[in-house]
Amino acid sequence: MSQALAKTPLASPDGLDTVHTLLCRREAGAFQRAAKDGDDLLVACTQESRLFLELNEQTEGAPRVAERPIRFVNIRETGGWSKDAKGAAPKLAALIAAAQLPDPDPVATVSYRSQGRCLVIGPADDAERAAAMLADKLDVVLLVDRPGGALPQQRDRAVMAGRLTKLSGWLGAFHAVWESGNPIDLDLCTRCNACVDACPEGAIDFSYQIDLSRCKSHRDCVKVCDAAGAIDFQRAPQQAEDDFDLVLDLRESPAFTMHQPPQGYFHVGRGGDAERRLVKAVLELRERTGEFEKPKFFHYKAKLCAHSRNEQIGCSACIEVCSARAIRSDASRKGKAKGDAAGGIVVEPHLCVGCGACSTVCPSGALAFGYPGTVDQGRKLRTMLGAYRLAGGRDAALLLHSEGAGSRMIGELGRAARTDKAVHGVPARVLPVALWHTASVGLDLWLAAIAGGASQVWVLLTEEEAPEYRTALAEQMAVAQAILAGLGYRGEHFKLIEARDARDLAVLDAALRAPAAQGVAQPGALAAQADKRATLDLALDHLLTHAPAAADDIVLPAAGSPFGSLQVDTAKCTMCLSCVGACPEAALADNPDKPQLRFIEKNCVQCGLCATTCPESAITLQPRLWLADGGKARKVARVLNEAEPYRCIQCGKPFGTMRAIENMLTKLSGHSAFQGEALKRLQMCGDCRVIDIYSNPNETKITDL
Repeated sequence: MSQALAKTPLASPDGLDTVHTLLCRREAGAFQRAAKDGDDLLVACTQESRLFLELNEQTEGAPRVAERPIRFVNIRETGGWSKDAKGAAPKLAALIAAAQLPDPDPVATVSYRSQGRCLVIGPADDAERAAAMLADKLDVVLLVDRPGGALPQQRDRAVMAGRLTKLSGWLGAFHAVWESGNPIDLDLCTRCNACVDACPEGAIDFSYQIDLSRCKSHRDCVKVCDAAGAIDFQRAPQQAEDDFDLVLDLRESPAFTMHQPPQGYFHVGRGGDAERRLVKAVLELRERTGEFEKPKFFHYKAKLCAHSRNEQIGCSACIEVCSARAIRSDASRKGKAKGDAAGGIVVEPHLCVGCGACSTVCPSGALAFGYPGTVDQGRKLRTMLGAYRLAGGRDAALLLHSEGAGSRMIGELGRAARTDKAVHGVPARVLPVALWHTASVGLDLWLAAIAGGASQVWVLLTEEEAPEYRTALAEQMAVAQAILAGLGYRGEHFKLIEARDARDLAVLDAALRAPAAQGVAQPGALAAQADKRATLDLALDHLLTHAPAAADDIVLPAAGSPFGSLQVDTAKCTMCLSCVGACPEAALADNPDKPQLRFIEKNCVQCGLCATTCPESAITLQPRLWLADGGKARKVARVLNEAEPYRCIQCGKPFGTMRAIENMLTKLSGHSAFQGEALKRLQMCGDCRVIDIYSNPNETKITDL
């Protein structure tokens, strides 16, 4: 089957109205007849989607796409072109069912505005050549970064000379700073060429900059430039700055070193296929004027963020994984209300490229991916697994891949399987799932998929993924695998498959034929929640309920673990309870009735703020998943440390701890302000201390501690 047409919800391919083999060509009339009916249309062919859309527009009486969307799904390369295509019916049912889901709700957008002012940085020859290809569409300004090459005699555009020292911003909002230390000021230079002719060393060329390594200080150039005054060897280096909408960087080293540079910045570099990169950059730059929008890919809940409290740093996972450097720390308390302990992060939406890796590594759920959101992604996985199981499928392996390079790789594998007997193709039990970005789905949905009946979850990594994503996904998978192994589920449930391009098709083909792992005996139709921790709890509860042999305590890798306990050195802990105030997740709490440090393990995200804040360095993190008493133990408060209370010498009311008050008395007993009755007041509760002070007004008053 190469193409199919469906008009009703399907549980299996048997529910297809009609199966066509040449629907887009000889049987195009069948599509047009279906289009006239006005029902929702699903076309099982992505190759000719453009043609089908055109046919719909040309069909008299057919609703327009804006009124009735037409959905497309690939069942050929992903299922039909495979050595076990005869057994792929359950997979096709899953793909078709998922394709019929409604589109996710629209998200907020981020706007850019470019007026076409473009900075070109590089040697004179290269910069001028690039400028000539852009000048009819953009307002081009050159920054010549070194002597050499040639500028045209005619001054057609603004030209500066200097070394770029800073570049920041994004499309429509770049800010450049450069420093010029060359004796020739290009603003004053008239390009009369007298200095070029006068220089005995030939240190000046048609870039109108002096090669100081060749200059012998004859200063003949200064004499011939007397009228214009463009040459001054005594001039101090000048710093300049300006704003631009676009940047074309022709230098060998880029201004931005992150994997995902800002939109509107293009680095061509030198050598290799620089010419191809230049043409590609020029074509894109020419279209970068006007107003643009992109989705706002993330949601941020500052109240859940475990990055900082009281200027102490805890979890920085999102900052470290962001390949666009769109996330920065906001740990300072400046500008915050008095008593507000919150810190947090700042995400610049104009720099965010929508990889979703920040939400994947966020242990608390403070950052959530929104394009589409977790609820929509979970619904898609649940629908696919349900349809696959209903159609008789077993041991489903979800293959998460990007909509771009990942989809192309799977398409190439299907085509190779169609023509090469040695290539197997996508197996019948492997369900490809296209994502906006492979890093946008993590531990919560992986475990929910396993609880929902998946045998395995695999992630296909191509040349698109940054090194940060590979590391983060590998760490998260190590945690997920440790959990399932600790619950007694046998086999390898999670795997990263690295196939950078078409040359790695054999690697991909072999990886997809891995044996199935042990799945859950009774799959549950878990509805993913908007709250990451809630989804994790649902998945863990189901996996634990049906676990083959669950351990009470599962040790987890330290890197990336969102679960764990705390070990308190009671010999060091003074019960100051500063850790309670630092905990952003209410995992730590005191007891208003007696000096106790209590802990709810379910709430702990292993951010480390308690350990960072503790003045005695008495706290150590313990990554683990505690499942004693069927998982109930981790959901209730337990005591980590407690101390004997110190009782007020006046009223007997407990306040503070015996150890803390005795330590304070020892340290302050020699201080002149704490002698006689003043020292006794340190042994009183706050109420009695105030009463005693105002009952003896002639005595020295001390601040209420």
